Amino acid sequence: MSVSIKDVAKEAGVSIATVSRVLNDIDVVNEETKKKVLDAIKKLGYRPNIVARSLKTQRTKTIGILIPDISSQIYPEIVRGAEDVANIYDYNVILCNSDLDIEKEKEYLKVLKEKMVDGVLYMSSSLDDEIVDLVNELDLKTVLVESKDKEGQLPSVTIDNAKATYDATKYLLDKGAKKIAFIGIKKDTNNAWSNRYIGYENALKDANISINEEHLYFDTLKTKTGHEGVLHILQSKDRPDAIVCASDEIAMGAVNALRENNISVPNDVSVIGFNNIYAASVFYPKLTTISQPVYDMGSIAMRMLIKLINQKTIEEGHYVLDHQLIVRDSCK
Repeated sequence: MSVSIKDVAKEAGVSIATVSRVLNDIDVVNEETKKKVLDAIKKLGYRPNIVARSLKTQRTKTIGILIPDISSQIYPEIVRGAEDVANIYDYNVILCNSDLDIEKEKEYLKVLKEKMVDGVLYMSSSLDDEIVDLVNELDLKTVLVESKDKEGQLPSVTIDNAKATYDATKYLLDKGAKKIAFIGIKKDTNNAWSNRYIGYENALKDANISINEEHLYFDTLKTKTGHEGVLHILQSKDRPDAIVCASDEIAMGAVNALRENNISVPNDVSVIGFNNIYAASVFYPKLTTISQPVYDMGSIAMRMLIKLINQKTIEEGHYVLDHQLIVRDSCK
């Protein structure tokens, strides 16, 4: 037999209204009474009717998390950071994977609105105007993770992706590399990943080194891109002495392709990755890479979103967290 709110009130010796105030975390209930109600809820195993409660409070205590690629090793760690904070504040999470498909992203945003989520953590493969317009049209409280929209309308948690690849490229230059290739995402794509090319471009410009178009390859962040990118770049008459990769997966694909062509890493070509996923530390050679604080990105973003939901002031609208160059064995 199901337990009702009336049963909880009777067990705790309080009114139904008092139980409702405790369930909705309304501050007027004193701590002693609140404890009685919570003890009764635990003893009876009462679970509130979320649908009925949400119709009354306009809250579902549910947050949507939209990620672009569940197979990438960085997103589970971001989600873990977000979910740990959500659990502290008794929010449930709905996880959506868009498969790097903008149409799927738009559909998921509409579904999350229909599910009456209180807010959304949004990691996107594209932050085109149509996505930002849709978020505003649906009136979804949203915090961006990893990316920032062009106008800075939506709160965000990121690192400085351009500065990160600038630092990576400069590290290679300081080590004596002169012909540095890049494998990643085109700079005119509207997401964080495209900024990684901009950092590479700026570092070469500051070193008065011209970019060799034959040393560039753009596609996805997957391992396959690294492998295909190296095969493309090796067709150039002037072989590079280093490669900056926009992800660790790309870097691993690149190393494998170089190895297949009897090119030693790092003796012949240095390779540097991005993200510092776990595999980067056990791959051979262990990858030099850029680390971003992915767990912190998720946890900070969730705290921001919960403040937004509860109409509290956000101290900082756009958090830019620190990145770090992790030096290992893949660079000469």
